[in-house]
Amino acid sequence: MEVLKKYISLVIIYLFNCLPIKKNKIFLFSYYGSQYGCNPKYITEYILKNYPKDYFDLVWAFNDPDSKEDIEGIRKVKTMSLRYFYELCTSKVLITNFRTTDLFVKRKEQYYIQTWHSSLRLKQIEKDAEENLPPSYVQMAKKDSAKCDLLLSGCNYSTEIFKRAFWYEGEIFKYGTPRNDILVHSYSDLRTSTLTKLNLPATCKVALYAPTFRKDKNLDVYNIDFSKVKEALAKKFGGEWIILVKLHPHLMSVSNQITGSGQVLDVTQYDDIQELLGITDFLISDYSSLVFDYSVTKKPCFLYVPDLEDYTRNERGLYFDLGELPFTRVLSNEELMQKIQCYEETVYRKELESFLAEIGSYEEGYAAKNLASWLEEICFGKERRVMNEAA
Repeated sequence: MEVLKKYISLVIIYLFNCLPIKKNKIFLFSYYGSQYGCNPKYITEYILKNYPKDYFDLVWAFNDPDSKEDIEGIRKVKTMSLRYFYELCTSKVLITNFRTTDLFVKRKEQYYIQTWHSSLRLKQIEKDAEENLPPSYVQMAKKDSAKCDLLLSGCNYSTEIFKRAFWYEGEIFKYGTPRNDILVHSYSDLRTSTLTKLNLPATCKVALYAPTFRKDKNLDVYNIDFSKVKEALAKKFGGEWIILVKLHPHLMSVSNQITGSGQVLDVTQYDDIQELLGITDFLISDYSSLVFDYSVTKKPCFLYVPDLEDYTRNERGLYFDLGELPFTRVLSNEELMQKIQCYEETVYRKELESFLAEIGSYEEGYAAKNLASWLEEICFGKERRVMNEAA
């Protein structure tokens, strides 16, 4: 049945690929249509705020469009529907944050922008981790990279990874990642709106626990004593603290086993991790790449890694020894409380600035603006206006 569906889809694509391309149409989706988020969202938001209505025709694909609220200025389509294929085949630009499949048959006049889904990875990716990836994924990834016209990078370190491991030899966008623009600028109105969505008081201080998953599905590694963390943060920094827990989607079905103590607010189903990072005053993570996104805020970040030895031996390889990172590494609840009390902002800031300089961060807060200029050139032939903007 799946083979038949793919064959029918390819016939539909062939027919729609005969139709004219609409030069200002941009087709976007995030994580295969599961959410309105990541870099495609922040490119969209910038366009909606800074360009005349209908200047770009923005089409978003969702697995369940009816579950997503309507956003003025974008059109929604259901993934794999007839309309989906029509919009995809007649778009000038495709923007996504993950790999495309064989069901994106790129036309000569189309332009494909791959934003990826992290500014810098801790865990190895693509060719660097090929022995741990399914052969079917590797084949798909190579085909996808061959279709790509522009790849976004958050820093020099990521650029070198992409050149070596992404099976890609095309142009790399070295101006940061659009989803991190809001973290660089720390917009107060965005903080207010996010706290309101979560029904949290404006005066609260927020700690976010956002770990990644383990392939052995071991839940013991998430055994943080949230009550004691709350006490330690209040003692060290003052104020009334709220702890949010954002688990990896793979852990959604067991989130109540980790957050069921009543000491935390489970935000695992909250679509936009960047909005959560934007309100966070203290981050606890582990091997997740979001620590690099959060680093642009210059706020404290701890790595709770009680399984460090097992993880580095049995999971995917890491690009950094955790001891090389500026983030505080702890192996137990006792050490976590101790290190919170010993935290020194001046020391952390100095180490963080040194690390950002070492990796050659591009995060200036204008990635979406510069990419919009790219889109104007592609869609309308206008002169590209890329700027490392200070004004």
